[in-house]
Amino acid sequence: MRAKQNIYYNSKGIKNEQVGSSDSENDKLWIDISDPSPEDLQSISKEYDLDEDSLRLVGQKTKRPQIRMLNNHIFSIILDIRFKTIKQLLIEGIYIYVGQNWIITLHSAEVNIFSTIKDILEKKNTKLLVSNINALYYTIIDEIISRYEQLLTAIELTITDFEQKSLYKKPSKNMLNYLDIVAKQTIVMRRHFWYTRDAINFLTHMQNQDNEIRYLQIAYDDIGQLIELVESYGDTINSTRDLYIANISLQLNDTMRILTVFSVIILPLTLIVGIYGMNGLDVTKLSYIPQGLFIVLVTMALISTLLLIFFKHKQWIFTKEDMYNNSNTSSTSKD
Repeated sequence: MRAKQNIYYNSKGIKNEQVGSSDSENDKLWIDISDPSPEDLQSISKEYDLDEDSLRLVGQKTKRPQIRMLNNHIFSIILDIRFKTIKQLLIEGIYIYVGQNWIITLHSAEVNIFSTIKDILEKKNTKLLVSNINALYYTIIDEIISRYEQLLTAIELTITDFEQKSLYKKPSKNMLNYLDIVAKQTIVMRRHFWYTRDAINFLTHMQNQDNEIRYLQIAYDDIGQLIELVESYGDTINSTRDLYIANISLQLNDTMRILTVFSVIILPLTLIVGIYGMNGLDVTKLSYIPQGLFIVLVTMALISTLLLIFFKHKQWIFTKEDMYNNSNTSSTSKD
């Protein structure tokens, strides 16, 4: 739902005005519009002489952080990033115009920055009231960036939960797909964090003569720390994936060991059944053993010998490496 809210403030305090104008030249104005219509954009463009290219970016809902230094104002795009679900990342653009004693913020109705910044103006930071409009601008940027920490907290809890599931629950393909989704989300967040840091760095150098630049420097330090964290989470996700694959390998080894035990038990039984099940061999008359039985046994021994020679030629068994390891083991035990 569309909403437009105005705040006039000065060193004495703030006041809300839905309609009206300032009664003092020292008043600073903040206009916050959610879900702006084309008529809203056209109206504020005429009143504050806004850049047409930047308005086109607002209409297109561009979602790449950037800063533009224009003739009579500054245009910037900062992203609001949050989880709708743990598998779905929502990214909304917050478009900010800053001029002489006025600031305009445009964003989706899903983004709430007005109440938070208003609370800061009223209760938490009275220095903003006496500072120029850039102090409020930098504070809005810092507030948006501070919300990114909630994303990384959710990522960290997700990775921890996944590690526990991979250790104590049966691995599944869904778990691996889930981890891949989280990994892709960290890549997206890292890219946007980089763009945001570059934009803030550019603004810091352009506004280095501003007395309120400390607010922006705090935001720059915060985004730098968040980039380091999200990169470390990428390494953690890779380690978790390796742990998951190792757990699958262990379970596969257990399965193969069980199957091997059954095979070892059944093979000699099968051999005995095969020999005594041959036509011509009467188990009730073992004193008479037909010559064909000896031929079969010799043939089986010959086939087994040829297979052992073939396996050794392929270096599948009786390799020199195995003999070397065995000799090292024996020498170590003697020492």
